[in-house]
Amino acid sequence: QVQLVESGGGLVQTGGSLRLSCAASGRLFSNSIMAWFRQAPGKERETVAGIRWSGSITSYAGSVKGRFTISRDNAKNTVYLQMNSLKPEDTAVYYCAAGSAFAARNMDYWGKGTLVTVSS
Repeated sequence: QVQLVESGGGLVQTGGSLRLSCAASGRLFSNSIMAWFRQAPGKERETVAGIRWSGSITSYAGSVKGRFTISRDNAKNTVYLQMNSLKPEDTAVYYCAAGSAFAARNMDYWGKGTLVTVSS
Protein backbone atom coordinates (compact mmCIF):
# COMPACT_ATOMS: atom_id res chain seq x y z
CA GLN A 1 0.00 0.00 0.00
CA VAL A 2 1.26 3.44 -0.94
CA GLN A 3 -0.12 6.74 0.32
CA LEU A 4 0.55 9.99 -1.51
CA VAL A 5 0.21 13.50 -0.11
CA GLU A 6 0.61 16.54 -2.34
CA SER A 7 1.57 20.02 -1.18
CA GLY A 8 2.81 23.28 -2.61
CA GLY A 9 -0.19 24.51 -4.54
CA GLY A 10 -1.41 28.06 -4.31
CA LEU A 11 -2.08 31.30 -6.14
CA VAL A 12 0.59 32.73 -8.40
CA GLN A 13 0.70 35.37 -11.10
CA THR A 14 1.34 34.64 -14.74
CA GLY A 15 5.03 34.02 -15.29
CA GLY A 16 5.58 32.93 -11.72
CA SER A 17 6.80 29.64 -10.31
CA LEU A 18 5.63 27.00 -7.89
CA ARG A 19 7.09 23.72 -6.70
CA LEU A 20 4.73 20.89 -5.91
CA SER A 21 5.76 18.06 -3.63
CA CYS A 22 4.37 14.55 -3.36
CA ALA A 23 5.37 12.65 -0.24
CA ALA A 24 4.99 8.90 -0.56
CA SER A 25 4.66 6.45 2.26
CA GLY A 26 4.97 2.75 1.61
CA ARG A 27 7.24 0.78 -0.63
CA LEU A 28 8.13 2.01 -4.09
CA PHE A 29 10.16 -0.11 -6.46
CA SER A 30 12.87 1.13 -8.80
CA ASN A 31 10.62 0.54 -11.81
CA SER A 32 7.61 2.26 -10.22
CA ILE A 33 6.30 5.25 -12.12
CA MET A 34 5.46 8.45 -10.28
CA ALA A 35 3.45 10.98 -12.22
CA TRP A 36 1.63 14.26 -11.99
CA PHE A 37 -1.78 14.75 -13.54
CA ARG A 38 -4.03 17.77 -13.55
CA GLN A 39 -7.67 18.52 -14.04
CA ALA A 40 -9.07 21.95 -14.74
CA PRO A 41 -12.74 22.80 -14.10
CA GLY A 42 -14.91 21.36 -16.84
CA LYS A 43 -12.00 19.58 -18.52
CA GLU A 44 -10.71 16.05 -18.59
CA ARG A 45 -7.77 14.96 -16.55
CA GLU A 46 -4.47 15.18 -18.40
CA THR A 47 -1.01 13.83 -17.82
CA VAL A 48 1.56 16.46 -16.92
CA ALA A 49 4.80 14.60 -16.24
CA GLY A 50 6.10 11.27 -15.08
CA ILE A 51 9.31 9.78 -13.77
CA ARG A 52 10.57 6.29 -13.12
CA TRP A 53 11.40 5.95 -9.44
CA SER A 54 14.96 5.05 -10.42
CA GLY A 55 15.07 8.43 -12.17
CA SER A 56 16.24 7.01 -15.46
CA ILE A 57 13.19 7.99 -17.50
CA THR A 58 11.04 11.11 -17.53
CA SER A 59 8.10 12.13 -19.67
CA TYR A 60 6.33 15.44 -20.19
CA ALA A 61 3.19 16.67 -21.86
CA GLY A 62 3.92 18.93 -24.79
CA SER A 63 2.11 21.82 -23.13
CA VAL A 64 4.56 21.89 -20.20
CA LYS A 65 7.80 20.74 -21.79
CA GLY A 66 10.54 23.26 -21.16
CA ARG A 67 8.60 24.90 -18.32
CA PHE A 68 8.02 22.07 -15.85
CA THR A 69 10.58 19.68 -14.38
CA ILE A 70 9.82 16.48 -12.51
CA SER A 71 12.35 15.08 -10.08
CA ARG A 72 12.51 12.76 -7.12
CA ASP A 73 14.40 12.40 -3.87
CA ASN A 74 14.59 8.73 -2.99
CA ALA A 75 15.90 9.43 0.49
CA LYS A 76 12.85 11.54 1.25
CA ASN A 77 10.43 9.36 -0.75
CA THR A 78 9.27 12.54 -2.44
CA VAL A 79 8.56 13.56 -6.02
CA TYR A 80 8.63 17.20 -7.06
CA LEU A 81 7.16 19.18 -9.91
CA GLN A 82 8.94 22.47 -10.49
CA MET A 83 6.66 24.71 -12.50
CA ASN A 84 8.09 27.83 -14.12
CA SER A 85 6.67 30.42 -16.50
CA LEU A 86 3.18 29.56 -15.34
CA LYS A 87 0.22 30.47 -17.51
CA PRO A 88 -3.47 30.88 -16.66
CA GLU A 89 -4.16 27.66 -18.57
CA ASP A 90 -2.04 25.80 -16.01
CA THR A 91 -4.75 26.45 -13.44
CA ALA A 92 -5.99 23.08 -12.21
CA VAL A 93 -6.00 20.61 -9.38
CA TYR A 94 -2.73 18.70 -9.58
CA TYR A 95 -2.66 15.06 -8.54
CA CYS A 96 0.26 12.83 -7.77
CA ALA A 97 -0.01 9.15 -8.65
CA ALA A 98 2.04 5.98 -8.53
CA GLY A 99 1.81 2.93 -10.75
CA SER A 100 3.44 0.64 -13.26
CA ALA A 101 3.40 2.81 -16.41
CA PHE A 102 2.94 6.43 -17.42
CA ALA A 103 -0.73 6.32 -18.40
CA ALA A 104 -3.43 7.19 -15.89
CA ARG A 105 -5.04 3.77 -16.31
CA ASN A 106 -1.84 2.20 -15.00
CA MET A 107 -1.79 4.24 -11.80
CA ASP A 108 -2.61 2.27 -8.68
CA TYR A 109 -2.42 5.02 -6.08
CA TRP A 110 -3.56 8.63 -6.11
CA GLY A 111 -3.20 11.62 -3.85
CA LYS A 112 -6.07 13.96 -3.05
CA GLY A 113 -4.68 16.80 -5.11
CA THR A 114 -3.45 20.34 -4.62
CA LEU A 115 -4.94 23.40 -6.29
CA VAL A 116 -2.81 25.64 -8.49
CA THR A 117 -4.32 28.93 -9.59
CA VAL A 118 -2.51 31.19 -12.03
CA SER A 119 -3.89 34.70 -12.26
CA SER A 120 -3.63 36.77 -15.42
